[in-house]
Amino acid sequence: RDHRRLSITPGCTGLWQVSGRNDVSFAEMVNLDLEYIQKVSFLLDMQILLRTVRVIFVPNSAY
Repeated sequence: RDHRRLSITPGCTGLWQVSGRNDVSFAEMVNLDLEYIQKVSFLLDMQILLRTVRVIFVPNSAY
């Protein structure tokens, strides 16, 4: 199950990075990656990019 997330090319950001980062367990990270694989679309990518910009300027869970 967690090997399935390796079926896509990794990028510089992702759903789990903008959904809690360090507050997300490994299991949750895998679930978010699998959710991304199931819902992959241009609109989702744009949402993740916009959320990434917000996380850069308001890093609430970065250690």
